[in-house]
Amino acid sequence: MPLLGLAELVILGLLADGLFRRLGLPGLIGMLLVGVALGSSGLGLLDPRLLALSGDLRQMALIVILLRVGFSLPLATLRQVGGRVLLLALIPASCEGLMITVVAQPLLGLSLLEAALLGSVLAAVSPAVVVPLMLRLTEERRGTAKGIPAMVMAAASLDDIAVIVVNGLLLGLLVQRQGAVAGQLVGLPLGLLLGAAVGAALGWGLIRWFERFRPNTNRQVLIVLALALLLLRLQDHINGMVPFTGLVAAIALGVVILELREETAHPIAAKLASIWVFAELVLFTLVGAQLNLAVAWSSGLAGLAVLALGLIARSAGTLACLARSPLSAGERLFVVAAYMPKATVQAAIGALPLMVMRAAGGPSAAGDVILAVAVLSIVTTAPLGAWLSAYLADRVLEPAAA
Repeated sequence: MPLLGLAELVILGLLADGLFRRLGLPGLIGMLLVGVALGSSGLGLLDPRLLALSGDLRQMALIVILLRVGFSLPLATLRQVGGRVLLLALIPASCEGLMITVVAQPLLGLSLLEAALLGSVLAAVSPAVVVPLMLRLTEERRGTAKGIPAMVMAAASLDDIAVIVVNGLLLGLLVQRQGAVAGQLVGLPLGLLLGAAVGAALGWGLIRWFERFRPNTNRQVLIVLALALLLLRLQDHINGMVPFTGLVAAIALGVVILELREETAHPIAAKLASIWVFAELVLFTLVGAQLNLAVAWSSGLAGLAVLALGLIARSAGTLACLARSPLSAGERLFVVAAYMPKATVQAAIGALPLMVMRAAGGPSAAGDVILAVAVLSIVTTAPLGAWLSAYLADRVLEPAAA
């Protein structure tokens, strides 16, 4: 039987997406299961050349969702909830990551470093689930009087960046680059600031370029996407010399264009939403294709216990961040629910430890466990978090006056 390529993967992924949406479940679960069915643990029908490109494709999907965030966050709203955003970006993820690091060692048989890697994979909230809901609530003006949708969207994005940075540091330890890791830890705050400054300057420059040459919206989107991907490449090339965070730069680029030229930003955001349909499909089908079903089955109950304990710690951290805030009890519960889903980041980085372990030529069983629990987190928390946060949003978030 001939191997399947990108065209067949897109068609099957779209069919699964539509079916699961009709069942009231997130379509990304259907995409994930298509990947599992076609991958090496299933029918083994995917072309290996497609799997070889999965790392680059996952990176592109992550950039698309972060650009969508940047093009949807007005600075005025960020200033309204700024301090709370920083707390929500760091404390809940830290609580969850530390809890998982502690409990994954006895429950899953991982070493301290392997458990910490698992914690860094699972500690991120999913922009694929959170961002579309927050954009809908912003359009409906639900909770906007207190800046709740913008607060959650911004905090979730910074949460993801922090987790991805920590994951990179731990992967460096895994391949014995302790000196480089120590330097990255020292330069992390500078890297975040430099990333924001470079992204802001690039956004300002793009505005001038667009106004001079007047490319249509499609070309503007391609330019923005290409530059955002180049920012990630720049991060990889200069981080040994100068600390720089390309993901922050990508978000800052969108924020500046939205702030200075709203009439330019909105059409770009709409095009990015269309591109995300393809990026999301490729992301989740390919991560499903890399799953080892035997490992996933063997770590099932223990993996669920690790996930549950991690979510308890995250929820406690979220409530602590919202103490003394003007939010009502119902609104705080909504934020806790919105901070539950796992999907995009787990799909983007869940397979990295396995790939690093295989490239190093050592044992890769722990990498299989990390990927298996990452996929388990998507299958369980994405539908639960999406349903619960949407349910609470319609009941506890008050529409703002027009």
